[in-house]
Amino acid sequence: MILYELSTLPACINLVRSNNKKRQLTIFTSWHPNYYESPKANYNGVFCASAPDDPYIKTVAGIDLNHANIAGSLAKELGLLTDLALFHLNTNRFQGTVPNTFANLVLLFELDLSNNRFFGTFPSVVLSLPSLKFLDIRYNGFSGVIPPSLFHMKLDALFINNNNFKSPFPRNLGNSPVLVVVLANNQLPGCLPTNISNMAATLNEIIIMNVGLKACLPSEIGQLTEATVFDVSFNTLTGSLHSSMGNMKSLEQLNVAHNRMFGAIPDSICNLPNLQNFTYSFNFFSSEPPKCLTLKAGDDKFNCIPHRPMQRPPQECRAFLAYPINCNNFSCP
Repeated sequence: MILYELSTLPACINLVRSNNKKRQLTIFTSWHPNYYESPKANYNGVFCASAPDDPYIKTVAGIDLNHANIAGSLAKELGLLTDLALFHLNTNRFQGTVPNTFANLVLLFELDLSNNRFFGTFPSVVLSLPSLKFLDIRYNGFSGVIPPSLFHMKLDALFINNNNFKSPFPRNLGNSPVLVVVLANNQLPGCLPTNISNMAATLNEIIIMNVGLKACLPSEIGQLTEATVFDVSFNTLTGSLHSSMGNMKSLEQLNVAHNRMFGAIPDSICNLPNLQNFTYSFNFFSSEPPKCLTLKAGDDKFNCIPHRPMQRPPQECRAFLAYPINCNNFSCP
């Protein structure tokens, strides 16, 4: 989603250089390959639109340089582009950190820095952007703690997966109004909070695979009636799947594979009207409804289900089930 109707205009270069030519030109000329060094450059990927406060003035409103094979860093002068609504740099070779001058980009609606080589702690400057709705910083080298205030932002989409974050699982996840959230492939040990039910009216997709989730899934996930994708695979979750998940009427893809879950798969899950893909392999489930075997896609391998192929050895199942797990014994908020 973009706030402006954008058109490519050669005048964009003049807008970038207008007040302080030498200073503002560094926005682009530090990038390699250097597409914008020549005065005759056409500035593909830089877009203009009428200024929000003056329709007779053209201003830089968008930068979209995805897949451009550009290397470099983000110049602090980017903060001069105060009418910028869209900034996309995904799949390039940018590195460094996000400058604090981004705080001036009060109209920024979409920020996509994914699949680059950025590093440092979470770019906290984004927390001060009042118009931001789409944040994508996945596939970089960001590290450290994820600030809890991130989940108070009025975002529609949040992608922070495949970084090096090491932080307790966000206990206030349920405060976020996002439609899509992907936290996967970071180190975020902890429990899935019961306040996830607060996201029931908005959440469409949630992917939190391989983050270190432990304990049992809360029954409150059954209230996520708008969710189409729910993926908690490759964690250390245990306990059974709740029959309340049969209330997730919009669910199309459910993945709980590679955990330590057990018990019977509830009939209510496999009877969901829109479910197409249910993956629950590499757990310790002991039975499954026949309906599960009729789904378009699914995987029940390496469980403890009698008379099904490619299951765990019986002695492994017996050893696991010899020590019953009580979900009430976990200290989860």
